[in-house]
Amino acid sequence: MSSPDRTYFPDLGLTKRDVLGYYLAVGEGIVRALRERPCMLHRYPKGIEGDKVHQKRLPSGAPDWVETVRVHFPRFGRTADELCVTELAHVAWAVQMSTIEFHPWNSRRADVETPDEWRIDLDPGDDCDWTRVQRVAHVSREVLDELGAIGYPKTSGGRGLHVYVRLRPEHGFTDVRRAALAFAREVERRAPQDVTTTWWRKDRDPAAVFVDYNQNARDHTIAAAYSIRGNPRATVSAPLTWDEIDECEPDDFTVLTMPARFAELGDLHAAIDDTPYDLRPLVEWAERDDAPGLPTPEKADGMAAQVPPGQ
Repeated sequence: MSSPDRTYFPDLGLTKRDVLGYYLAVGEGIVRALRERPCMLHRYPKGIEGDKVHQKRLPSGAPDWVETVRVHFPRFGRTADELCVTELAHVAWAVQMSTIEFHPWNSRRADVETPDEWRIDLDPGDDCDWTRVQRVAHVSREVLDELGAIGYPKTSGGRGLHVYVRLRPEHGFTDVRRAALAFAREVERRAPQDVTTTWWRKDRDPAAVFVDYNQNARDHTIAAAYSIRGNPRATVSAPLTWDEIDECEPDDFTVLTMPARFAELGDLHAAIDDTPYDLRPLVEWAERDDAPGLPTPEKADGMAAQVPPGQ
């Protein structure tokens, strides 16, 4: 490792070597979260107080044993060979290249155009407190239970919460996004005082939780389970049990605390591949919602193209 003592998190005195040590400690979890997925890297060559580099293409000079997956960007008529993690050595190499955050696609190398992961992103507004996020998480679980879907929650590493559902890879991005919007609308119907599905931030209640369905759009990525986040607290995106949601705070899970937690509990998302969900009932919900003339995901996707996706 080059520059192992370079400080990455000045407030905590954590170095590049500490970042690698963390990822080795949670290795099984981070590899499972990234396995076979195109992965965008958030690199911090000078630490979190320096400039951040969003890297889609594999950095030059990568050894030939680092695996990639080629993805096409129709809007620009270009392709990119993105990192495709299959073993812990690939994570370690990315850390050597100054990566702190890992942001994978919700599809895998075998069929990049067919997602196998539905991502529920509970994104709090500027005036929204954690208690409200916790309430919305339980409403989300209630709807998932009724659908027969098993959700795997995790902190975002910021102020929000994510819930992942493994899918049978049978639908394209458009259908998964439409289904995610239908789910978000149902959560909003059940908790209108806490939830919004309004796309434009300026039009949202800043005290509400935005259920961001568009994180399921093609090439939108969010931080993987176990990914470190580039903030002064060195928080991580931490898998949870549903019972823990009411007992925890987002800042409980950091580079300093997660290795011991992982050693005790293992990967709380270890069974996610064992519970794939058939998306068809939610696609039917989307068709039901389209009938009264509610805004369609295609319109929202057009809006999303004008603004950067949330990370």
